[in-house]
Amino acid sequence: MKDEAREWDSRIAIVEDDPVVREHFIEIISDEDGLDLIGVAPTLRKAADLLAQKPDLILLDIGLPDGSGLDFIEVIRERCDTKILIVTSFGDRQTVVTAIRAGADGYLLKDSNTHQILDGIEATLQGGAPVSASAAVYLLDRLREGPSNLDADAANKESVLTPREVELLELFAKGQSYKVAARELGISPLTVGNHVKSIYRKLAVHSRGEAVYEAVKSGQLKL
Repeated sequence: MKDEAREWDSRIAIVEDDPVVREHFIEIISDEDGLDLIGVAPTLRKAADLLAQKPDLILLDIGLPDGSGLDFIEVIRERCDTKILIVTSFGDRQTVVTAIRAGADGYLLKDSNTHQILDGIEATLQGGAPVSASAAVYLLDRLREGPSNLDADAANKESVLTPREVELLELFAKGQSYKVAARELGISPLTVGNHVKSIYRKLAVHSRGEAVYEAVKSGQLKL
């Protein structure tokens, strides 16, 4: 049943290999006024083709035949500005935390009902971070526990910049602006902003100057 209170005009893509679940998602999107289903993919290879259409939001499964949806998150961030809502059957702690760290905007389980899926889509499009209740428990536990040895190892890995982030810092070190950097790298200024947020988080800094300094200090950036 459609929710008349919802108002949106958004383009949605689905990456899901299970045909039953995929058809269920297609029905949910197609039955909702204002949601335009622009494409469906059962594999990561075919999902990559969807990015050229620049969807506003991607419903992304994790366990796919040719790889993990978690690895695909970085590809999405590199190639287009879109929200990423994970919808998966994997509800274990490690997967939940890894997905959020990787850059997923929301995390729902496949047993979510139609209303919960639509609420999750709406919240994600509006800049929220919907998380299934059972998955949220892991995130709360993670905050309560503080860093463990395992988390410390993960944190060290999380501080490693991607090649694209290093390229961006090289341009910043030369005094280039967001706009110029975006043109040089062939990406949008918004994508540059997303990379900057990731860089600041990884290096625990709050300015471009600090980011360049810390990257050089850690040996990740050579000037």
